[in-house]
Amino acid sequence: MAVAEKTLVIRPAAVLRALEVERVIAALNLLDVAAGGVWNINPGLWQRYDKPWDGAGGMIGTSRLVGTIGSAYGTPTRYDITLYRVTITNHGGDLGWTVESLCDDALGYAGLSLATCTRAELRNPPSLDPFKP
Repeated sequence: MAVAEKTLVIRPAAVLRALEVERVIAALNLLDVAAGGVWNINPGLWQRYDKPWDGAGGMIGTSRLVGTIGSAYGTPTRYDITLYRVTITNHGGDLGWTVESLCDDALGYAGLSLATCTRAELRNPPSLDPFKP
């Protein structure tokens, strides 16, 4: 039975601090899909595949996307990365991947999990009454 694609907006968003960013990005770059790994990362989107890309000329081939992590570089500070949205594909769900396990797979390289990652500060929305602060 196919699992429906699942997207979760992480609230409050998970924040990687500078040292954590270095560890995670370095590890995921070493695990690049074109070099025998399972991650394809770019600013704004991290993609996890079920196996390394095996197509001609380093293309995707028979590899299939498991899920994606939406990331914002340089927020809340210049050296931080904020993870704000995660999607698990139908294929990833069929393989048993969850939003948490996908995040934990990436964050584990910094000794973190989605549950233990720093979270963005939530502020109260501005008042709708223009006469109240």
